[in-house]
Amino acid sequence: MDKHIIGRRDFMKVLGFGGGVALALPRESRTGEVERRKPNVILVITDDQGWGDIHSHGNVLLDTPVMDRLAASGARFDRFYVSPVCAPTRASLLTGRYSLRTGTSGVTRGLETMRAEEVTIAEILKGAGYMCGCFGKWHNGAHYPYHPTGQGFDEFLGFCAGHWNNYFDTSLEHNGRRVKTTGYINKVLTGAALGFIEKNSSRPFFCYLPYNTPHSPLQVPDRYFDKYKARGVDDELASIYGMCENLDDNLGRLLGKLDELNLADDTIVLFLTDNGANSERFNGGMKGFKGSVHEGGTRVPCFMRWPGHIQPGTVIGQISAHIDLLPTIVELLGIEKPDTLPLDGVSLAPLLRGQTSGWADRMIFTNFRNNGAVRTQRYRLVLKEGSDPELYDMEVDPGEEKNIAREYPEVAGGLRSAYEVWYKDVTRLGNDRLPIPVGYEEMKAVELPAPECYFEGDLKYKGLAGYANDWVTGWTSTESRLYWDIDVVRSGTYEITLFYTCPKEDIGAKLRVEVAGEHLEGIIEKAHDPEPIPSPDRVPRNEVYEKVWAPLTLGTMKLQKGRTRLYVKALTKPGNSVMDLKSVRIRWVD
Repeated sequence: MDKHIIGRRDFMKVLGFGGGVALALPRESRTGEVERRKPNVILVITDDQGWGDIHSHGNVLLDTPVMDRLAASGARFDRFYVSPVCAPTRASLLTGRYSLRTGTSGVTRGLETMRAEEVTIAEILKGAGYMCGCFGKWHNGAHYPYHPTGQGFDEFLGFCAGHWNNYFDTSLEHNGRRVKTTGYINKVLTGAALGFIEKNSSRPFFCYLPYNTPHSPLQVPDRYFDKYKARGVDDELASIYGMCENLDDNLGRLLGKLDELNLADDTIVLFLTDNGANSERFNGGMKGFKGSVHEGGTRVPCFMRWPGHIQPGTVIGQISAHIDLLPTIVELLGIEKPDTLPLDGVSLAPLLRGQTSGWADRMIFTNFRNNGAVRTQRYRLVLKEGSDPELYDMEVDPGEEKNIAREYPEVAGGLRSAYEVWYKDVTRLGNDRLPIPVGYEEMKAVELPAPECYFEGDLKYKGLAGYANDWVTGWTSTESRLYWDIDVVRSGTYEITLFYTCPKEDIGAKLRVEVAGEHLEGIIEKAHDPEPIPSPDRVPRNEVYEKVWAPLTLGTMKLQKGRTRLYVKALTKPGNSVMDLKSVRIRWVD
């Protein structure tokens, strides 16, 4: 089944990146002949690390010597922009397209999922002979084919949700299987990446490292926390800065492995972060933080090193964005005409070569929760729901303190019109949540997580907004029910299991699962009401804590191919509540 064609024949075209440069490096083959080695690519993105969370950006409290050296040894993109939050940035980074085109518009409830027909940088490089590994936070879909292994990656270790519950001695997913890990999560992910690099050192590889820190929960080894507490900051900032320095140390391990394997000159290393800082802290005087469409929510660090090809100390002042990195990598590698959907980004390779003459001004757009912005080299227009437009001259007012929209109505009006045209274009396929695919051979067991269900009745989430790892609670009425939108891709027999908690006084509820006229019933006969797993948070979290959930297997049912709904309802409620529900697992058995 050709993922490039599904539902999108009219949207396909072959995109050529003209002027590809032959940048592969000479290497002696087994026969003694000189052959050309394609450069490796390591792409590192961190989670909630802001522009100001780099020492060389003026943060005197924070030590990031490896990041500083990386920036100095290659190119620093001085005006580099991403989306205001995690998942949209990742979708744009992977596809070279604005996230709203890819179906990714949010961070939870299924809105983080990227359409399967999107062509990722991993798929492009895999088609060019690269081994591709992803180690960390995916956040663009947990179910095949949205999963990393369905989007071009040969190996995946990490998690697909928007955040993880615990960073020490946690369980992660390795190519579809849950594995127990030992130690701090950044060390584990880096170790897996190092193993991947070493294993593939004799062939070209693409190593994608989407770290999940300094995103909450605020957990960090003692030596990092204690160091920043000694500098006089509070527990929150000590945790965040400690996590940033821990990232720096792990980046040092990566670069050290390249030196050890004599691969540094053969490897393009890219480093960036996914949005503005996740708390109000030093951010270079910019307005806004994570979630904001102002400068401080979207301008982030971006460094690129390639010894012998990118001049050390290069500073690129032209505006650029996450959508530009895919076409840039493709051109640097000399890959001809990759088969992909139309891109929004442009190759920055000319700027990396110092070819700035004639570089045209452009508009970079962003959107989040009905707020939007347009950034040109000089101006930023901010459009907030229910407010008048805000226009700022970023050359003289980088802190966005004076709204000049009324003084320059032509500029504000022109940018607003451009934004409206852009928004209509990128949302023309809609941003409805995608159904959860069930029945792929590559993922026989599919978890339907609570944050992706729909409610009917008075049900609610334990946490604030149904973020990753949340569960359904408040089930006090048999009139309430919930359902998932699923797409059964293969008819067959499927086993249905619920994962629940229920105190002793509430056991006995009779449950029914219904799918397209078929149903299974079962009774909660075993109490299971554990305390949350102890978590070494430095500061109490806003998200839910981790629990152990009990399985209740109801049996098997026949499911027919096609899109449908899976309902869960309570037929009886002997106690105060039916149960708390974490997920439903559908496992193909025949």
